[in-house]
Amino acid sequence: MREYSILIGGQAGDGIRQVGSLIAHVMSSMGYRIYFWDDYPSLIRGGHNFSIIRASERKIGANSDYVDLLIALNKTTADKHRWRLKQGGLVIYDSDALQTEGLGLPLTGIVKEAGGKPIMRNAAALGAAAKVLGIDWQVVETVMRAGVGKATDLNLKIAQAAFGKAREPRLRVERLEGSPRPLMGGNEAIGLGAVRAGMKLYIAYPMTPSSSLLHFLAQNDEKLGIIVYHPENEIAAVITAIGGAYAGTRTMVGTSGGGFALMTEGLSLSGQNECPVVFVMGQRPGPSTGLPTYTAQSDLFFVLYAGHGEFVRLVVAPGDPDQAFSLAGFAVNAAWKYQVPSFVITDKNLAESTFTCEIAGGEVAREEAPAWDGSGQYKRYDRSRGSVSALAFPGRTGAIVKANSYEHDEYGITTEEPEETERMQEKRLAKRKLLEEEVARMEAVKVYGKKDSSTALLTWGSTKGACIEIAEDMGMRVVQPVVMDPFPVDQLRRALDGASKVIAVENNATACLARLAACHGVKADRNVLKYDGRPFTTDYLRKRLEETAK
Repeated sequence: MREYSILIGGQAGDGIRQVGSLIAHVMSSMGYRIYFWDDYPSLIRGGHNFSIIRASERKIGANSDYVDLLIALNKTTADKHRWRLKQGGLVIYDSDALQTEGLGLPLTGIVKEAGGKPIMRNAAALGAAAKVLGIDWQVVETVMRAGVGKATDLNLKIAQAAFGKAREPRLRVERLEGSPRPLMGGNEAIGLGAVRAGMKLYIAYPMTPSSSLLHFLAQNDEKLGIIVYHPENEIAAVITAIGGAYAGTRTMVGTSGGGFALMTEGLSLSGQNECPVVFVMGQRPGPSTGLPTYTAQSDLFFVLYAGHGEFVRLVVAPGDPDQAFSLAGFAVNAAWKYQVPSFVITDKNLAESTFTCEIAGGEVAREEAPAWDGSGQYKRYDRSRGSVSALAFPGRTGAIVKANSYEHDEYGITTEEPEETERMQEKRLAKRKLLEEEVARMEAVKVYGKKDSSTALLTWGSTKGACIEIAEDMGMRVVQPVVMDPFPVDQLRRALDGASKVIAVENNATACLARLAACHGVKADRNVLKYDGRPFTTDYLRKRLEETAK
């Protein structure tokens, strides 16, 4: 198996993520499949930042613990990560900033000599790494010209100088056959999938790990034909989104745990007035502020049961960018088709990591919502066609369009009559049956690995990446629900049929998915849980599963 792992580290402000992304694109251009994790504390300057880029000839969705090349821009990186170095691996370090074993290069001096800024040491590190890996300079130059931006020429000069000073190849990277595949983060895929399904308005107050979705859509709003709005807080975000939906615009909001806590009253409003809003909920460790720049899968029940009163929702949980693209589109379409709030629940690992993906261009198409035909007097909450009423929007001739937070009759006029209250509640709750039928028609539970294995790993979200790789090596099957509500229990039972041991693998401390499955009569035998804010690595998961087997 041809595979390479590279770690580069420094402090916030050293441009670690930028150079990590460039290394990922260089390796991708050589035909490798990529997984790129960015580790950073909640600091603008200082602290310890590092990125791990794993490149393999097979599809991957997680890192291993160990690396072939360690690039240290400061002493902290060399000290904290030397244990990761594989036998025969190499350390490249800035000899102007530290002294350690390995290949020392005057990266700071190279930058100064070229008249660059200190942050441009990252370009020097890229050039040195390429030389050591035996990658042609032309490959590096092509990637840098496509990805660096305004300082391209100076960055290229610095990278080329470091390339020239580095030793001859120590870890020669072989070019693989085939064309490079696109690299994408989970948030980018969510945004593109939602746009493909007709999303026209995205609203968010920045909060990691959903912030990069806001940035991506704002940078590309004209290309995508959308409006991106950054209001003063999360309460304003959700209320504006409901207003957009009321006016006939497919709308999505993005947030994380603390921000979503502020949105829950607005969520209940969406449930009552049947204005379809899509929520992107990026999980990170809590409670409270927790670890704001790290990953977790601990908000499942918060999303499932948030809000006061009883109302129907759809919740999907993608595990990679390909699923994020299609499921985000599904969430947009379903919200409008059934006039319910819907959720794309993700985690920092999926949201901000970069993966090789194979998104199919026609995978998501816009599905139209039921429209009022203009006959008779318009009833916003008409029950004559079942639980889903025909839509009209303000400005439509002959239609008075109401969106009431109080209980109401078919016209949307407030009522407190017991019979009418009962009928309207039954109308809204009957949508669950329609959603269940919709979910039953799709592949709501994915199965990977050895599908007839007696041992099954039950997982969700981005943890599927490590699970699939280890399951393939250890002869297990992986079962991943991608819809959490309505929960596809029949599909789950079929996916687990014949498994004598079910092991739940989750990035939380209380086995959220396992508890949800148990509520539906499907029980896991063991739990393998990780709740330190970091995703599963393949080595860590393998060790835990071997311990479980013993």
